This record gives sequence, C-alpha cells and structure tokens, in this order.
Amino acid sequence: MYKTIYIPVDNSDHSNTAVDVGVHLAKTFGSKIVGSHVYAAKMHDKRFKQMEAGLPEEYHDEKELDRQRQIHDSLITRGLQIITDSYLDYVDKKCNEANLPIERRSLEGRNWKVLAEDINTNGYDLVIMGALGVGAVKDSVIGSNTERVVRRVRNSDMLIIKNVQPLTGGKIVVAVDGSPYSFGGLMTGLALGKAFNMPVEAIAAFDPYFHYAAFHSISGVLNEEAGKVFRFKEQEKLHEEIIDSGLAKIYQSHLDISREIAQAEQTDVKTTLLDGKAFEKIIQYVRKDVPALLIVGRIGVHSDEDMDVGSNTENLLRSAPCNVLISNRKYVPPIDTQAEYTIAWTEEALRRMEKIPVFARGVAKTAIHRYAIEKGHTIISNTVVDSAIGHILPKGAMDAMRALGGSLDAAGIDRDKMQADEGVTKDLMGPTLSGIMTQIVEEKPKEINASTQAYLDRMGQTYFVCDGCGYIGKGDSPVKCPVCSADGTKFKQVDKKIFEVAATTEGELETDVAYDDVPMQWTKDAKEAIRAVPAGFQRRRAKARIEKSARKLGMTTITLEYAAPTIQEAASEDYTPIFSNKGTGTSPVAEATVAASNGNEANGHVEAASPYTWTDDAQARLDRAPEGFMRDCTRSLILKHAEKIGATLITIEVADEGIEQAKGYMAEAMKTGNLKDMIADLTGKGRG
Repeated sequence: MYKTIYIPVDNSDHSNTAVDVGVHLAKTFGSKIVGSHVYAAKMHDKRFKQMEAGLPEEYHDEKELDRQRQIHDSLITRGLQIITDSYLDYVDKKCNEANLPIERRSLEGRNWKVLAEDINTNGYDLVIMGALGVGAVKDSVIGSNTERVVRRVRNSDMLIIKNVQPLTGGKIVVAVDGSPYSFGGLMTGLALGKAFNMPVEAIAAFDPYFHYAAFHSISGVLNEEAGKVFRFKEQEKLHEEIIDSGLAKIYQSHLDISREIAQAEQTDVKTTLLDGKAFEKIIQYVRKDVPALLIVGRIGVHSDEDMDVGSNTENLLRSAPCNVLISNRKYVPPIDTQAEYTIAWTEEALRRMEKIPVFARGVAKTAIHRYAIEKGHTIISNTVVDSAIGHILPKGAMDAMRALGGSLDAAGIDRDKMQADEGVTKDLMGPTLSGIMTQIVEEKPKEINASTQAYLDRMGQTYFVCDGCGYIGKGDSPVKCPVCSADGTKFKQVDKKIFEVAATTEGELETDVAYDDVPMQWTKDAKEAIRAVPAGFQRRRAKARIEKSARKLGMTTITLEYAAPTIQEAASEDYTPIFSNKGTGTSPVAEATVAASNGNEANGHVEAASPYTWTDDAQARLDRAPEGFMRDCTRSLILKHAEKIGATLITIEVADEGIEQAKGYMAEAMKTGNLKDMIADLTGKGRG
C-alpha cells in the first residue's frame, strides 16, 4: 500500500516513536524508509551578525571580527551537520535491524518550509511526524512545524504520532462524511486493519440542531419586508421537517456504503451514527474508548479543494487522545452513484421537479424521497409527489406555490438561474445594532397566524418512533423506516399523555414564543432546571435541542421529566466562559433541581446574593431579550442606570429608562467606534 514512508526526525520521544511505527509499517508493506532532518545554518549565521554589536570591545577589531565569523560559520555549519547525521543514524540503525532499505536526507533551511517542499516534490506515499518536537513544553498541543506541514501537504497521507506507545493492538476508528477523502481514509483503515489484525469502526456525525438554533437567533434580525420576500417562517418549517430525517438518512447511507466497501475488501466494519456537532461528538466518542488510530479526511464534504485543512480535522488533530492519520487519498465508491437510483421516478414526476427553482430542488427531492421510503413506495409518480407535498406543507401552500410559479412564468424567469438582488441582500442584513437593541425589548404579538396554526395542527397528528434508529414518522403507521430499513412493526406510537400528566405536577406553565411564532410551553420546574446549563451559547443550544426534539414528537409542552437528560448532559460538559470575570451564569437552584430529577443531591454551591431586586414587570421586560449575550447586555444596561440613580429595586420604570438611555449610548458608541469598549464595559461590570 505504501511504497515510500517519509519520517522527519529530531530525536524527540514522538519522533523516535514515529521511526518505530514507520519501520513496523515498512516491514508489513515492503516499503522504503526515507529519513530526513532539516537544520537552519543560515538562520544562525544571520542571528550571529545581529549580535556582533554586543560583543566585547576587543572583538570589534576588523581582523578579529572576520576570524570570529569564520570560526562561527565553521562550528555552526559543521556542528549542525554532525547533529543531523546523529539523528539519521538512529533511523539507519532501526532500518538495518529490520533489513529495510533507507534513504538519508540532510536538508538546510526553514524546517517546515523545506519539509513541505520535499514532500510535495517527491510525492511520498506516507509521512509520519511526531505531534511534538524537542521544543515542546507542558501545555503544548501540536508542534508548529507539524501543523504547518499538515496544512501544506496535498498528496501524501499524514500520520501524526501523539502517543509514544507502539501502534499495535487496539482499534482503528474512521470518520466518514461522504467525501472522497473520508472514503479514501476508510480504504486505508481497512488495509491497516487487515495487515495488523485490528478491528475497524466507521463513525459519522450529523447536526440536526444547528438550523433550529441559527434560525432562532436571526429571526429578530430579519425585518418584516425581508421576511415577506423570502417567506422565512414557512421555509424554515419546511426545512425543519426535512432536515432531521434527511440528514440522518444521508449520513446513515455513508455508513451503509462503508460497510459495502468493507465487505468488498473481504472484511467488515462496525458502524455508529452520532447526532450533534461533528467535532464534539467524534472527540467524545474517541475519548470514551480511546482507539490506537483515528483516521479523518484532510477536508470534508463541504470544503473547497483549495482549503488547506477542514475545521473538524484541525480540531481533532489538536484534541484527540490518540494517533491521527489525515487522509489525502481519494476514493469514490461505485455504490455512492447507485444510491441515487434506489427509487425510480416517472418522466412526468421528473419534469415536474424541473419546475422547482434550482436552489430548492435538492431539498424538495430529498423530502419526497424520504416520504416515499417511509410509506413503502418504490416508484415516485405525480400522485406520490402530491401526497408528499401535502404531507409536508401547510394548507394553502400548494395554491400559493402555483401562484408563485405562474408569476415566474409570466416574468420569463429561468428557475435554473434564480438569484437574489442587492436590495434583498440589504434587507437580509437587517437594522443596525442600536435598532436590534430596540427590537429585542419590544414585545412580540401573541396572536397565532394561520400558517403557525396549520403547523400546530400538523403537530397534532399521531407520531411513531422507530426502535432501530429513532427515526420519527407521523400520520399513518409507517411501512418501512427510511433510515435503518426496519419494517413497520418496529415503530412505536408516541404517547403524549405521559408528558401532559407530568406537566400538571411541575408547577405553572410559562409560554415562550419560538423564532417562527410557535408557542412552546415550559413548566416552572423545567424552566428553572435549564439554568443549570452555563448561560450563553451552551444554554441556547440545550434549549434548542430540547424544543426541537419535542416538536419532532409533536409536543409543545416541555416538562422536567422530558428535558432532564439533555440538561444533565449539557450541564456536565467542560466549559470555560469567554468572559472569565463573568462566570458561567449557572444557577445553584437549577443545579439542585436537575440533580434531584436524576436522584442526586446538589453540590452545595451557593451563589453570591445580588444587591438588586427585580419586580415581576421588570423581569418580564428583561425576558423579552434573547437568552445569552443579548439578555446579559440588556440587564447590564438597566443595572448601569439603576446604579447611576442609586436604585436597588428594579421596577418597570427603571428598566424602561435604562433601555431608553442605552439606545442613545449604543448609537453614540457606534458613531465613535467605541463599540468594543462598550461591550467590554457591559460584560465586565454590574451583574445582578
């Protein structure tokens, strides 16, 4: 598999382990070892010249200075060559003991630059480098030379040694995302697994929560006109219902393809589908059961070819507790192409799909495909398309879409070339920051529009959960699971009455209006419990996960019984707040509530008492701001005003005055360019 293995050395522990691993691989695959070391004689020469002015006065004589320069040049050049030879002697010795061919390369120049040029020029099959070099200190994560070489190599696989133990035993974990680089990494993992009798696992991670959290965050930024143009809320409802099962199906198919590839190679793999942020879930997976080797593609399925390294790969390289192989090998499995044709389409249905604007065509086809599999169809006709659209869209949406299509035809608009103009783009940018501050404290209308009511009506349908993979279907009893292919007998009906009964025992209900105006009710116990999660992004994400998973089950009431597992998981994660002087914003009462819901006792931590007391009206006004940073800023602005007037009781009048003064304060900060200072001032003072 690997004809040439390139090993840069520097006599560090990780470097010496890289040599041992390289020899082990070379013996198995019949490879040639190329050992190299780069020394920087010219850099030392330049530095000596810069220090000449600091030499004692007796060395300032011109002849003496020339003599010292010659001595230095001779010692440095020859000395560094001797050191390089010594490093390469270790590689030589190991290769001779294993009866392996070796090539020695002694190079001069900037370490990372010369290494990257040598690797890219000669096209070695595999490069093995230590994660850390001789310059590592206690808190070092990845060596600068190693990281820079990884970013610049395009054709060679990069095996980064993070553990100084031999690469024997244990398992190999391959992260796949459907990209040619990840499937290339899978092929490498299978070959290594067969050669060294190591089990191989394929894992894939998808994030169904991002869009919910993102749309919730920006819903207050889009102005009314932009919302009408893009029908923001209707599109997101459609997107929400498609993306969960659609993404799950896509990433499950990557794992199914991985298994087919393994079987074609006369072996097998264990597959695991993870839901959540890819880096977060993969790092949790490998930390729980540390493998001998983690294999990832250099870039992912969404990266451009000119990207140096993907963000997930970069983070895993830094944080993974095991050796990491970054795949630059590409492989496109034939079954990946065949997967597009597992369901047949009639010509009439295909022509109908061409009428959909190109930017929405892929999402629409995925939705219809998912519906067909769930209901047991193998041929998609116009009738199936009608049923699928009626299942997904609210009442009246079809008539609106036909009217929109008629308008496009009348205007002569090519659906394959539809784009948004500059005016729409400006609308999407929304108002200024001071305008946003005005919006976040304005109360949202409580009435439910027809579109939202139609959505709530659809949530009233019967829901079913697949025992095999957790896929959720609704309406008629499913015939087959589109994700794991389990038959309809594996689906269980969701009993919402269990949670309705629990809600009656958990105190009064509080209603939060979601980003798309769907009212979500939280019991008092659940509302208090989520404060155990650090304020800001973590709490918003936990809240989004809970609400979205509940809505997938057709529920709009959140109880502590339902939310506790997610809250407990989010609250237990390691977290360092960006503003360390602010703390994480967790509530001891909330932590005790969550602990009690899990049969544990609170840790006894007591938060310092606030000098301010808020009336119910003032607190309600504050709660109109989105949770996290924006609410913290709003609170700080109000407290800043209260401190100024010497008030310790925050009434609705104090809150209103504080917010009104803050608008002018922010406008002035934006004019003068002191917005950053203002934010630092707010987040560092006046918490209450």
